[in-house]
Formats: sequence, structure tokens, C-alpha cells
Amino acid sequence: MGIPFKDSASFGKRMEYFLVGKMLMEKLDVYLPLVDDHGVDCVIKKADGTFIEIQIKARSNEVADGDAALFAAITHELTPNFYFVFYSERLDSMWIMSSEEFLNECVTNKNGKSKGKHSIWFNGNRKDKTTGIKKEYCKKQFEKYLCTDFSRFY
Repeated sequence: MGIPFKDSASFGKRMEYFLVGKMLMEKLDVYLPLVDDHGVDCVIKKADGTFIEIQIKARSNEVADGDAALFAAITHELTPNFYFVFYSERLDSMWIMSSEEFLNECVTNKNGKSKGKHSIWFNGNRKDKTTGIKKEYCKKQFEKYLCTDFSRFY
């Protein structure tokens, strides 16, 4: 087992490479910027020759119960040809949203230190009626964004 701070500090980068690897396995043309100044983790050249920018957000198994797919304090403005890939390790689930879809579905903080930043919470948490065990699940309104591949980018 590794050093805990290294695990948490490197989780996001490891997940970026994991998901980019999956994109490459689907034969997508993926390019990685050398600098991440604009929240772009990779660029994909589509079959029609156009480019799209991708930001990858991931949550680990280690987050608090009920927060497996909570993505908070995201700075973002409407951007054409921009997509988010959200991944929850604990739920082993991925949601893909365009910039516009994200802004239509997210909550924007009205005040406080994160004023103007956006959050989205894809999962709920409920007790199983027979076992009494809490279980996280994808909220119904976000099921349309669940993806098992990257076909939205083909």
C-alpha cells in the first residue's frame, strides 16, 4: 500500500490517464496538452476533422459515504466543443456532458468562497429495504448521461 498523501494527490492524474487509455483503446485520436491552464485534460480529433476539448473529473473510493459522484467547485463558462467526463470509482460509472448540458444541470453557488462556481451531484444514497444497508445510486435525471464508452466523441 502506498503513502496516503501520494494516493490522494495523484488520484486525479491517474484517472485521467486511465480514461485517456480507454479512449485510445476505442481508436480515438487523443492529444494531451503539456500545460493544464484552461481545464483541458485532452483534445480529441473527431472523424469529421473537428476537435473537441475534454475535462476529466474523478472521485475515488475514499470519499465520504454518499459523495461517490459529487463534483464541486468547478469553474466553467459555456464553451463550444467542450465536454466533461465525470467518473466515480466507487460506482464504476461515467457520465459525459457537453458544456451546455453541464451548465443546464449543475447548481451554481450564489455566495460564499465558491460563489459563481458550479457543482453537480450525480448520485443519491438510500437504504435497502430488506438489508438496511445504505447504497449509492445514479439519480434518475442523470441516467441519460451515463456512458459505458466514448461514442459521444466519434
